[in-house]
Amino acid sequence: MPELPEVETVKEVLKSQIINQTILDVVVNYPKMIENMDYLDFIEKLKNQTVIDIKRRGKWLLFELNDYYLLSHLRMEGKYYIKNFNDEVTKHQHVIFKFKDFELRYNDTRKFGRMYLLDKKNIYNTKPLNELGYEPWDDKLDVDYLKIRYQNKENPIKTVLLDQSIIVGIGNIYADEILYLSKINPYKKAKTLSNEELKNIIINTKNVLEKAIKLGGTTIKSYTSSEGVHGKFQNELLVHTKKICPCNHKVIKVKINGRGTYYCEKCQK
Repeated sequence: MPELPEVETVKEVLKSQIINQTILDVVVNYPKMIENMDYLDFIEKLKNQTVIDIKRRGKWLLFELNDYYLLSHLRMEGKYYIKNFNDEVTKHQHVIFKFKDFELRYNDTRKFGRMYLLDKKNIYNTKPLNELGYEPWDDKLDVDYLKIRYQNKENPIKTVLLDQSIIVGIGNIYADEILYLSKINPYKKAKTLSNEELKNIIINTKNVLEKAIKLGGTTIKSYTSSEGVHGKFQNELLVHTKKICPCNHKVIKVKINGRGTYYCEKCQK
């Protein structure tokens, strides 16, 4: 699943390709992908809208248009491709944005991706963005904030790190890496974490995600940011998908609340 670094990479790739381009028409081949309105209204409202900017909030892409924000969540396997008009439309290309000289096609094998079209006023106070927690680099993300949010959390910290209503952008891969660097066992209950452990989570969340962004994210079988652009952070992984950790200890793979989890019993007691 694309996580914050992958979405950030997709954002930057698309900015180099579609900024200042005007949408002439839209084709929706899978109407259920449009979340907050009828797909025909979606199409009509997008016609003649120009892409002014592309932003990111958590794992959401925010396409700023003249009158609206188009929000797009890639979910498990969503991808955007630039295509020529005469390129074959495959069965997984569900939403097609037609510009003057090319098409931007949203490809999603599992059809889990979702799009919202919202008026530009107060989008951050409207669903889905108003349900999100702090960005990893927000000054408000501190130990006191996490203590309050974690104080009643009986779930393992691995599960709680994936909660987008607390910190946005952390997915399965990066949660494993953050916990390893923080020397925290993924089974430990979130409410039992010490101030020092909370501080380490904040520091390592920033460090891991910053490094991943610089390297274009992590290429896995379900993610590429665009054709010919691949993430290199998979070469930097310390425990996720590994058999031996950097300290030469065995890495264990388990499932915690259904999510594959890699950790070292010796480093993360």
